[in-house]
Amino acid sequence: MKKMSTFSKRAIINNTILIILGIISATFGLKGFLLSSHFIDGGVTGISMLLSNIFGIPIAILIFVINVPFLWLGYNKLGTLFAIKSTAAIAGLSLALAFINVPDVTSDKLLTAVFGGLFIGVGIALAIRGGAVLDGTEIAALLVSKKAQVVKVNDVILIFNVVIFITAAKFLGVESALYSILTYLAASKMIDVILNGLEQYTGITVISTKSELIRRIITNQLGRGVTIYQGKSGYGKDGEINDTRDIVFTVATRLEVPSIKQVILEIDPKAFIVQQSIEDTTGGLLKRKGLH
Repeated sequence: MKKMSTFSKRAIINNTILIILGIISATFGLKGFLLSSHFIDGGVTGISMLLSNIFGIPIAILIFVINVPFLWLGYNKLGTLFAIKSTAAIAGLSLALAFINVPDVTSDKLLTAVFGGLFIGVGIALAIRGGAVLDGTEIAALLVSKKAQVVKVNDVILIFNVVIFITAAKFLGVESALYSILTYLAASKMIDVILNGLEQYTGITVISTKSELIRRIITNQLGRGVTIYQGKSGYGKDGEINDTRDIVFTVATRLEVPSIKQVILEIDPKAFIVQQSIEDTTGGLLKRKGLH
């Protein structure tokens, strides 16, 4: 019990630190780069910035008020703890925007768009690592994607942001809208790097006459799970062949890919290896990637 209590306290402290760092990073990105240049980000943050530019309402108020319906959704669908953390994180961001003074870092539009997006992306990703969100859009996107199985979370967010940037082009001008898209892309990339990082998965398909030995090495020495399915060799240098052979498929992080390929080629230098990026995984030996 004591160990569990210590672990829980450590987790709470770590999550709190991540959320605070996320708030600081997002505040720096907004006040140090974007707000003075009238560039916007995507999601609820982007809507808040756009409305602030149009109507002159303080962004600190808008960010909290517009996020309230999404926080209510999160409370009903994702749990009380998540809602409490997210409410505290968004409230902290609002207070930071209202009371922390951050000077403009640069007047260069390109640097403003890129680095503003980077700092916002870092902030959002750190908050997610801490078990909260700084932008309620992802809550709505997750719930929509669960209802409509054909639509992915990223698709919902993309559609939502397309509407925001089209509106921004009308009210802020095409140039500001284009720089805003660059901001959004920079933020999205940073979120992806921090949440997924070196855990990005790669699928490896191996076709070899020594498939059984390759399977044993991958499972026993490298500790990876594999799937074996049967195929038939087609047309090659020796003419048409119709031999049945086992095909080995495994999924690994991109750090593990070079060592797996090296082992395979040492066993069979003529092995045919195909790699493809894995967008997401469910179940098996791999944990699910973070939401983006």
